[in-house]
Amino acid sequence: MIVPTWAWIAVIGGLLVVLAIDLWIVDRGEAREFSMRQAGYWVTFYVVLAAAFGVVMWTTFGADKAGEFFAGYITEYSLSVDNLFVFFIIMSRFAVPRAYQHKVLLVGILLALVMRGIFIALGAAALERFSWLFYVFGAFLVYTAINIVRQHLKGDEEEFNENVLLRWVRKAFPTTEGYVGSKVTVKIDGKRLVTPMLIVMVAIGTTDLLFALDSIPAIFGLTKDPFIVFTANAFALMGLRQLYFLLGGLLQRLVYISYGLAFILGFIGVKLVLEALHASHVSWAPQIPIWVSLSIIGATMVITTVASLVKARIDTRKGEEPHPEQV
Repeated sequence: MIVPTWAWIAVIGGLLVVLAIDLWIVDRGEAREFSMRQAGYWVTFYVVLAAAFGVVMWTTFGADKAGEFFAGYITEYSLSVDNLFVFFIIMSRFAVPRAYQHKVLLVGILLALVMRGIFIALGAAALERFSWLFYVFGAFLVYTAINIVRQHLKGDEEEFNENVLLRWVRKAFPTTEGYVGSKVTVKIDGKRLVTPMLIVMVAIGTTDLLFALDSIPAIFGLTKDPFIVFTANAFALMGLRQLYFLLGGLLQRLVYISYGLAFILGFIGVKLVLEALHASHVSWAPQIPIWVSLSIIGATMVITTVASLVKARIDTRKGEEPHPEQV
């Protein structure tokens, strides 16, 4: 799919304008907590915006390309739920006041969007030049899927480990002991200091980039088009901070979501390998249509989400039932 330069500029410019409006509406005036109702409105807005973009893709480039976008978007949005578990841990570890959390998430996600754009460009160029990387990506996704299931079966909890960049920021810049409102830097006694707000933003942005090690290869398994890869990632990231506040404690109830994500990654990993074999003219290797991928990804997320909520309700009812000795 050939996308003219002006289309890239228009899409990126449009996304930046929407994010600027988002920031101006939500963060103007005094800091305040992000309500569930606000989060619901914004999540709906971003989902509708992504759907509208998909319709434009359909009318402009055809059903197949639109299908690739929707499959990529749903996959990235689904995988982003896993990011939210770590985001909760980061917010708790750095004791970020709830009134400032939405700003932290927005700036952190903007950093991730820029870094992902660079990563996508490099990945697309590498895949075009070295086709054998599809086997590597496929094997990596299958390995990741198996690892997710293993950790879930062991009962290992999500944890946050400071990466190299975050440790460097801590050492390189003198930091205030506590938060100074929502400021990222402050001048004290003529000396410029950074606040923990900047540290948290770097933590969110770089952590999300690490998650791209799974999600970017996954979407390349659904489409090879850099424009679709970028836009699917961008739309998924844009609604991520609102999803954080909308789901809230619901994340703890999604006990089967890891199995769903593992299945999706494993499926895409196998799909990547099969498509690489098909491209190498291996007769028995089938080519999976995009509508099949879209159906499997969507059905997997619906089934695991519903199953998780049903189990959470059953567990709640069991907890409310009186013990036999108390009857």
